[in-house]
Amino acid sequence: MMRCMTFNLRFQNDRDGENAWDLRKELVVQVIGKYRPTLLGTQEGTRDQLLYLEERLPQYHMHSPGRVWENTSQYPTLFYLSAHWSMKGGEDLWLSKTPLVHRSKDWDSAFPRMMSTAVLSGRALGEELWVIVTHLDHIGANARIGQGSLIAEWISARGGAGILMGDFNDFPSSPVHKVLVSPTTGLRDSWQVLGRPEDEASMTHHEFSGTPRKFRMDWILLTRDFRITDGTIARDNIGGRYPSDHFPYMVDFDCA
Repeated sequence: MMRCMTFNLRFQNDRDGENAWDLRKELVVQVIGKYRPTLLGTQEGTRDQLLYLEERLPQYHMHSPGRVWENTSQYPTLFYLSAHWSMKGGEDLWLSKTPLVHRSKDWDSAFPRMMSTAVLSGRALGEELWVIVTHLDHIGANARIGQGSLIAEWISARGGAGILMGDFNDFPSSPVHKVLVSPTTGLRDSWQVLGRPEDEASMTHHEFSGTPRKFRMDWILLTRDFRITDGTIARDNIGGRYPSDHFPYMVDFDCA
């Protein structure tokens, strides 16, 4: 059995007051350690946040292929258990018409957005798969379609077994969801495969309150090469303090 988790960390923002990163970063590490995903995809992580996780999670390798680090950029990032996987390749691509141009953006995207790709080989089973971690724009509806189309094109060209996870800032019946969950990509929405309802309990954004808001925007999409056995939204907190303004979402799966 394998487990992947998508986890929007909430960027390091001094205006978060009692929810500032320094007051919750240990809880982030505790939650990851408790559920021990073999594949962990994070969003909104800044350089200092990601380096903190790299230091505090020595059993994981942080994948940052050829990355140009800046203190103000947010980087979707893959962490994987080194004992389970070996890295075969990958690259960071900006979700724009010029994906190799650092911090480039197009359409009506409010911020530069990125996808981080990886190709991994399983040490024990020998299977190879690709993984994409991403975070689509929260403002531009046209941008999300453009960004999702770029991801779909990458997946269609690559083929094979894979997982796409991230914060898509849209709802499950949205145009970008239809672009990504399609016969062209071969992806399936894990939540829908498990037959879970699209209700308040499915929502992962909560603004540090613990009360779900908006819609189900954090997705894990897998190709048909995998059998999805379970999906869990982790609502861990200590005395009402949450590790992030998003609940992590994780999926258990094995080879079909």
